[in-house]
Formats: sequence, C-alpha cells, structure tokens
Amino acid sequence: MPIPDFQSIMLPLLEFCADGKEHMNREALDILAARFGLTEEERKMMLPSGQARLFDNRVAWARAHMKMALLLENPRRGVFRITDRGLHILRQAPEKIDLHFLKQFSEYNEARAGNRKKAGDNSKDDVVVAKQDEAQTPEEQIELAYEVVRKNLARELLSQLKSASPAFFEKVVVEVLVKMGYGGSLKDAGQAIGGSGDEGIDGIIKEDRLGLDIIYIQAKKWEATVSRPEIQKFAGALQGKRARKGIFITTSDFSSGSREYVSHIDSKIILIDGVELATYMMDFGVGVSTEAVYELKRLDSDFFTDT
Repeated sequence: MPIPDFQSIMLPLLEFCADGKEHMNREALDILAARFGLTEEERKMMLPSGQARLFDNRVAWARAHMKMALLLENPRRGVFRITDRGLHILRQAPEKIDLHFLKQFSEYNEARAGNRKKAGDNSKDDVVVAKQDEAQTPEEQIELAYEVVRKNLARELLSQLKSASPAFFEKVVVEVLVKMGYGGSLKDAGQAIGGSGDEGIDGIIKEDRLGLDIIYIQAKKWEATVSRPEIQKFAGALQGKRARKGIFITTSDFSSGSREYVSHIDSKIILIDGVELATYMMDFGVGVSTEAVYELKRLDSDFFTDT
C-alpha cells in the first residue's frame, strides 16, 4: 500500500488516541504503519534529502495540525494525548479529518495565520495554501522544489558539456575526479588523463593520493548511446594493461546491454553517463556556484520521542 499523505493519517491517529491515555511517538508510528499495511521498506523510505523518514514526517505533521486545532495536546515532552474536543469529534464519527475539516476551529485558523505571518507571507489567498498542503508536508514541498532546480541545472550543465570542446570536457572530468578524492593533485590528474588515447584508453588516474592503485579512464563526448561493443573494447584494453579498474565517462548514456556486460566481467568498470556526471558536478562544486543558502527548520519527530 502506498504511504498515505499526512491528511489521510489524521483520523486514524486521532482514533488511536481514543483511549484517552498518553502515548509516545514511536508507539503511534508502529500502530499506524500496521493499520496502513506498510512494509518495512516503505517505513524506511526517506525524504529526498535523506534527513528524515517520509512516513515519520507525515505522522508528525498530522499530529502538529491536530494540535493546532486542539484535538491533541502534549501534556509533557515526548508524549501526546487526545483532548476533550478530540473525543467530541470522534463521537461525531467523521468520515475523514483534513485541513478543510480543521478550519472549523478558530484556534487552528489563528495558529495558521500566525505561522504565515512569522514566515513573512502576507497573502490572503488561503485556497492556494490549502491546495499546496493537500498531499505534501512543508518539507516535501521544499525538497521537491529543490529536486526540480537540480534537474534543471543538470540539464543545463549537460547541454554546456556537449557544446564544449573535447579539451574542456577532459578538464571537467579531471576536476570532478579530483574533487571526489581520486588522482592526487589537479596537475597530476591533468597530465595523466590528457593523452590522445591508446587502445580505447584516454588516461590513467591514481585511485588515491599515494597512488596505491591506478584507474584507467575513457572519457567521450558522444551524442549516441554507448553500446556494448564500445564497453567490450574498453574492457579488452584494460586486460591488455593487466588493469583491474576502469571508468567510462560520456555525455550521452549507456545501453542496457552495456550495463549488463560490466556486471558480469572480472574487471571493475564504472559507467558514468551524462546525467550522472552533471550530478557529480553539482555535488562536488564543479562548474557551479552557490546563489543562495536557506536555513530550513523541520519538525523534529525524535524530539517528541521519550526514549
């Protein structure tokens, strides 16, 4: 079963608290996960940033919204329980509880208005806000927007690489590999990879600064998909050098046959396509600069866990 959005969690969470007892966050997570039939893999699924589990985050926001509506309360750190208002709502047997349902409570509207005012949002169009909140928590909205920016930047980087000269492409490859910890210095790596190519090998780079092992490089500016014969040729060149490790980098992509082939040979060959190369450029600061930094405060579920 797909992980429910945070609004779908609200009513089951309130029903879980119907006994009027104090409950800890971890207990609620386990019971709700079982109710929604989530697998262990689904429970471990993370937000795009990897900073929090997706289901945990959604439960935390469901609880936070109902707390603003005074359906739940925190009698002390690490625990929460249902309020008299929450019990009254359950006796009415609502079909669902969502943001629209919570707007019947003035305390909830005041809390939401206060939060938007603190965030500098002077918009009065609450319909837009509600639609944005329908399925995603604030962290999800921000992180999805961040992923869109990254994908657009990756496409732009790849477009620039494809239109650049072969020498510039080699320079980018060298800088990315050095930033990743390979090749020693930029000078050493540049000298090692700047050759004209020999039997399908464009260069050699140190695996570490001490040069305890070496990696052979194939770096190609291509538009067409790299097929299996090209990778076989590279693997043959590695065998001719008695080499065990190689990296094939391209601005295009690899066929499924290419990827299947490298998974069945003794030599360790890493395939890096254009999208992956652009991603590494972003991750290691090659060809990009920081335009702005935003400090994001997220709801800390662990803070409310009494363990």
